[in-house]
Amino acid sequence: MASSKNFKLIFIFFILISIFTPQAFSEEDRSCGSETHNTCNNKSKALTLKIIAIVSILVTSMIGVCLPLVTRSISALSPDRSLFVIVKAFAAGIILGTGFMHVLPDSFDMLSSGCLKENPWHKFPFTGFVAMLSAIITLAIDSMATSLYSKKHKNGVTPENGGHDQEMGTINNGHLHSHHHGSLSSKDGDIQGTKLLRYRVIAMVLELGIIVHSVVIGLSLGASNNTCTIKGLVAALCFHQMFEGMGLGGCILQAEYKMLKKAVMAFFFSVTTPFGIALGIALAKTYQENSPRALITVGLLNASSAGLLIYMALVDLLAADFMGDKLQGSIKLQIKAFIAVLLGAGGMSLMAKWA
Repeated sequence: MASSKNFKLIFIFFILISIFTPQAFSEEDRSCGSETHNTCNNKSKALTLKIIAIVSILVTSMIGVCLPLVTRSISALSPDRSLFVIVKAFAAGIILGTGFMHVLPDSFDMLSSGCLKENPWHKFPFTGFVAMLSAIITLAIDSMATSLYSKKHKNGVTPENGGHDQEMGTINNGHLHSHHHGSLSSKDGDIQGTKLLRYRVIAMVLELGIIVHSVVIGLSLGASNNTCTIKGLVAALCFHQMFEGMGLGGCILQAEYKMLKKAVMAFFFSVTTPFGIALGIALAKTYQENSPRALITVGLLNASSAGLLIYMALVDLLAADFMGDKLQGSIKLQIKAFIAVLLGAGGMSLMAKWA
């Protein structure tokens, strides 16, 4: 029930996008600094590249988000193994780099554009303010969702995948299970229930944040006719979507949902960027990249998604894992995870040169 409510939030988001989009793509605003003389502008070639982008991004997104789910049977990639922790740290670095190096700078550029009025857009740092507000709101949602989940599941949260973990606990702790079933089993159940609760909240909030910025990225790519820009973006987005999907897929795996819920969440992640591109193509005729409404709408959406992604990467993914028992118990594993984070964030930083 709780997860279905979260999916309703995703549908509400798409409704909001449909409300904001006509404003961003309004013909009433005159373009500032039109690129009509740019030699890279070619509508027919751009359309071909966009179709290639839709297919390639859809495929790489599906591979990325499904990889952790389908490799669970491989012992080396199960959530309790070191390799899974390192891969998840790398994916968290990707998400962190996306927020700091791509989404946030784009918002700064848009909301400080010379095409916007001096007052109020050049008098106040709206990007920083909206990103900060978004992070605080994400914290509130994170906290309240956990609280509501806890009250709703007073007897604890149990896996929805047929009790895989419970079976493993019985097999691995055979003697303990038979002789100390009472207090130890109850305490372990409470701890596991609390962890599972957090994993489910994290998976839902992270999915929502990724969907927001994915649609915005797709809109920008789909509405552009600049072939030079699109070529670089397609390669960058394929890389980005695959590893961001791996991070989300890891969270979905740890949440231990039923197969249907896993499939729905993977589907939404995979189709949002292609959906945004298709929507951008449909609105390309009326799109004016530097119109005030487009700059303000997309700039504010970017700022809000940046705040959410940065919060999720630092607090719910990195801090939660680095302060957890597994990493705290091994300095060597911590160093490996730190290197993985740096590689992920560094890769996204390097890609900021092209996209």
